[in-house]
Amino acid sequence: MKVLHGLNPAFIHPLSLGTGALIGFLGIGLGSPGQPHIIVRYMSIRDAAQLKLSAVIGTFWNVVLAWGAVCIGLVGRAMIPDPGGLPQSDPEMVYLVLASRFFSPIVYGLIVGGIFAAILSTVDSQLLVVASTGVRDFYEKIFRQKERLTEDKKLRLSRLVLVFCGVLSVLLALLAKDLIFWLVLFAWGGLGASIGTSLIFSLYWKKTHPLGVVAGMVSGTLITILWKLFLKESTGLYELIPAFSGAALMIWLTSLFMNRKSAAVKRR
Repeated sequence: MKVLHGLNPAFIHPLSLGTGALIGFLGIGLGSPGQPHIIVRYMSIRDAAQLKLSAVIGTFWNVVLAWGAVCIGLVGRAMIPDPGGLPQSDPEMVYLVLASRFFSPIVYGLIVGGIFAAILSTVDSQLLVVASTGVRDFYEKIFRQKERLTEDKKLRLSRLVLVFCGVLSVLLALLAKDLIFWLVLFAWGGLGASIGTSLIFSLYWKKTHPLGVVAGMVSGTLITILWKLFLKESTGLYELIPAFSGAALMIWLTSLFMNRKSAAVKRR
């Protein structure tokens, strides 16, 4: 800590990026309930009684990983104060550089393999969700409502969607590689605010109305976009926070209004 303080006191100050940034970092977890590739893992569990244990285990490791990332960054700052000492002066390479210094080539290879394993674990889940959504939710349920698709046809279509999305993802990574992290944060915020709030209310508030869910999804998406474009730079607040709050408010108000309207109609 003394070394970091000597380099720049802001490195270890929680408000160095502003109060809005701190709240945004703490609120990133709000996006988890809205991520399809995370939700589908809970949906596919064999025993519903294990959901609480799964949530505890997942939360614990998320906290460990988050603190680990912060600690690696701080250690990197202390040991390599000049970013010029990293390959291509890229701060994101500090993890690999530190691993190569402190571990043998075999262990280093396992660490690098672990990085790719984590990437592939997330990517395959996302691609499977995209294929399932595209084929079953859109193609079968909307465009082919009167036609019963065979399992073989759905499998072929799913594979085509997988290949198309995989190629498209590679092209986007090549063309917008400097924007990938910010695009991921933007998508994380939009999904968390729109789907996440609706899912939480649907599970834990019995009075949630279908139109309230629609209002929450629409308002969450719009607030995410508008905040990102016009208010994030001036406030420093991650768009997920206001979008999540706004969507929750819309779900609550719309559900109350629709429930009261339905009750008034019944009394008549």
